[in-house]
Amino acid sequence: MKLASIRSTCGTFRVNAPRAGGRLSGLPRRCFPGAVSNNRITIRTASAAAGGGTIAKLSVNYGKRLEDEDFSEYDSSLGEIVHSTKEELAALQRKPPKLQPLLAIVQAGDDYTVEINKKIAGKIGFNVTQVCLKKTSSEDEIIGELLKLNDDPKVSGVYLHLPPASLTSRVINTLYPEKDVDCITDMNMGRLVQGNLSRGFVPPLAGAVLSLLQKHDASLEGKTVLLVGEGPLKLALHCLIERNGMFVQSSHSNSNSLQSQVMHADALVLLGAESMEIPSTWVRPGAAIIRCEHNIGSSSRSGLGYLTAAYRAQNVVQSCSRWLQEQQYRPWHLHTLKLLPLNPVPSDIEISRAQTPKPIDQLAAEIGLLPEELEPYGRSKAKVRLSLLDRLHSQPDGKYILVAGITPTPLGEGKSTVTIGLVQAMSAHLKLNSFACLRQPSQGPTFGVKGGAAGGGYAQVIPMEEFNLHLTGDIHAITAANNLVAAAIDARMLHEATQSDKALFNRLVPSVNGVRKFSPIQISRLQGLGIHKTDPASLTPQEVSAFARLDLDPSKITWHRVVDTNDRFLRKITVGQASTEKGQTRETGFDIAVASEIMAILALSDNLGDMRGRLGRMVVGTSRSGKPVTAEDLGVSGAVAVLMKDAIKPTLMQTLEGTPVFVHAGPFANIAHGNSSVLADKLALKLVGQDGFVVTEAGFGADIGMEKFFNIKCRASGLKPNVVVLVATVRALKMHGGGPNVSAGAPLPREYIDENLSLVARGCRSNLRKQIQIAKLFGVPVVVALNAFRTDTPAEIDLVCQIAKECGASDAVSCQHWSQGGRGCLELALAVKEAARQPTNFQFLYNTEMPIVEKIRTIAQKVYGADDIEVSPEVQRKIDYYNHQGYGSLPICMAKTHLSLSHMPDKKGAPTGFVLPIRDIRASVGAGFIYPLVGTMSTMPGLPTRPCFYDIDIDPVTEDIIGLF
Repeated sequence: MKLASIRSTCGTFRVNAPRAGGRLSGLPRRCFPGAVSNNRITIRTASAAAGGGTIAKLSVNYGKRLEDEDFSEYDSSLGEIVHSTKEELAALQRKPPKLQPLLAIVQAGDDYTVEINKKIAGKIGFNVTQVCLKKTSSEDEIIGELLKLNDDPKVSGVYLHLPPASLTSRVINTLYPEKDVDCITDMNMGRLVQGNLSRGFVPPLAGAVLSLLQKHDASLEGKTVLLVGEGPLKLALHCLIERNGMFVQSSHSNSNSLQSQVMHADALVLLGAESMEIPSTWVRPGAAIIRCEHNIGSSSRSGLGYLTAAYRAQNVVQSCSRWLQEQQYRPWHLHTLKLLPLNPVPSDIEISRAQTPKPIDQLAAEIGLLPEELEPYGRSKAKVRLSLLDRLHSQPDGKYILVAGITPTPLGEGKSTVTIGLVQAMSAHLKLNSFACLRQPSQGPTFGVKGGAAGGGYAQVIPMEEFNLHLTGDIHAITAANNLVAAAIDARMLHEATQSDKALFNRLVPSVNGVRKFSPIQISRLQGLGIHKTDPASLTPQEVSAFARLDLDPSKITWHRVVDTNDRFLRKITVGQASTEKGQTRETGFDIAVASEIMAILALSDNLGDMRGRLGRMVVGTSRSGKPVTAEDLGVSGAVAVLMKDAIKPTLMQTLEGTPVFVHAGPFANIAHGNSSVLADKLALKLVGQDGFVVTEAGFGADIGMEKFFNIKCRASGLKPNVVVLVATVRALKMHGGGPNVSAGAPLPREYIDENLSLVARGCRSNLRKQIQIAKLFGVPVVVALNAFRTDTPAEIDLVCQIAKECGASDAVSCQHWSQGGRGCLELALAVKEAARQPTNFQFLYNTEMPIVEKIRTIAQKVYGADDIEVSPEVQRKIDYYNHQGYGSLPICMAKTHLSLSHMPDKKGAPTGFVLPIRDIRASVGAGFIYPLVGTMSTMPGLPTRPCFYDIDIDPVTEDIIGLF
């Protein structure tokens, strides 16, 4: 029996045929290039004639190479699959983003198989990259390359063209199933067996063999195909052949019943049996016989080799198509956590610990995040990559809800709990997509007086310990970045004071291996000085001096070191007292970490490039000649951006009811703008979808946090809010109505415990009315959320809601989220949903091109209710300086007490008839705002007599944290 060999990418295929008679269809009538020693090959099948009889033959022309062939002429499988795959790719590339699939071939040695795949890919229109390994490469070396290909988003498919000994189970299953275009991983083989090809692939070799069987002149539908041999190909073929309407039988080469099975088979496929021969007398007349030999080093220049490569190419394009589909917005499939509130309500940490959070990767999948967009930090929190914004850039935003508050008591009025209760009500009970965006708390208040900021009662972010302590290290990154700048300032002043221009220049631009050149950040400084040179040797002595010397004035350095602890004794310190600092002492101080300008920059940055630019623009002081000195001038801004590269990604967590929360940034609400990050809001708005809701919180009262949210954050982000939720409490309203002072740690006076409708009414008609009016200045509807306490009476609650509506609120409702969770905030959720349907006429309070003084006056008069402002001559000189430096068009960030609408903390209600004094004015140029100081603003809190840390401890056996709240 003569053997006609057809070599493929995975081995050698032989078709057994007697010398005379019969005809086997299944290969193209014009075949494929890569000619063998002769240019014709004869493939035959057994005829009906007894003893072998007459056999018809099919001749296959090997006369042309691939680049000379016109595939449109083929009526064969190859022409069809190349044409259809090319059309599929063209259809994909007509949609944005325009994709270019890439097949990565991992090979040991070289043979014609790679060329076949490259030529087929070229005809279809995509690229091939080769990863060439030594034949002796270890398992770990191969896996290392596969991990790189797994993580490379440009790679659509991976073909492992390796010796069988290298294809260990560990190697094979390292490959991502979605890139396994040869269907060799256990996952994809399981999908094939289950018939789940929506996520898996047809093995290219099996697809090619099946194609030949389907092209047989006599239809094999309902006929029997015998598979002889073992291996993964057998399993794949068995499933595919059976699903295509044929009966499948299996055998092996030494089976006693092999002859009988062969004689009854309409087609015979021999798998991996190089030495096995089937006598022609066994073969049924007209039966097709295909023999597969695994010889990976063969030249693979056959038609079936090209057909296999074409099926592989089809899988590559299919993988690319699936990737594109995965990039589209995904509907949520949120599984909420059941809440069983207890009465009396346990402590916050007990409630948090009683609820088991979902694994963070599960939550991420439920809200449409892709695995590659998640960077887990343990089981219950993860960073989310900003690539999400690129993926969903065309997805319409959801509704944007701001939670603000009336002027608070020192105890706080529960904006965080309302924010969390609202999203729990929306997602867990109304089945609306909703996201909470919160600030990360500083450890200063956590161990000081206020405690944590994860919410409270049954409206919390969990695990609350992780939320309040360290989280994912963003504040620590800010601390390191801020203090690197501080170290750079003092070191630069020391070196400038102790070296000549020439020595300083030579150290700043050293010769490395005989070559001296500027770093990119130094070239940036040169350009800022108007020096457009890149050769260090070409600078004049005057240019050398201007470049090398920042000439910082020690008395005008505005940059402080920071630490995330309330430490009053660091407010003013002296540095440089060691003898090694050569007398370079100066007075400076520490701020709390969240007061750093870098925190404000993090909160307002739109992307990594934007953050890098803002960090470079930070002004750290002034030179003796009166010029601002920036972090870019210091040469440190690139390193600072490196320290912040992970901090720019928001952290994903969840509420007690399993709804999603972004925790990101936590700038002070007095000297900074007091809002969570722009990026967290933007990511959330894309994820919730067009009909979803993003609820974010502004610090302090509406006169501070909300005003800055609108005029600074919305100006930076370009986002427009749909609704303001204004949080009030009966306790705070009684205080504004004339009740006695409220102090943290002291018992509440009787006026706050007993019903007192007159105090409530006066508080509503003063402070609540004013705060509603402030929100409406910006053209946004207001819903008042009354955070109800157990001491509030029904009459007091009804009175607040009634007066709030009279004062212009769209609605006013009582909330019981602290004791009931989301169910206690359902009425608020419905009110917000209804208010979000109303048209908005959002507008900024002022045009940034107005003079600085006029912008300050506008805020003072329209928001605070002042008659006018008072600007001292020193403040005016600074304003003139800022105008001269080009900072005059920056928005205003007022640094004012949060305990009153005025600058006087003891003036409650809605004070009038006062003049707002501007004590000082400073610029956060990197963050992008000017901040006037009204009164004394401490940027480093102190510890009280009895801080919270007295109650905080850890159980050494269980590692449970005790006393955190």
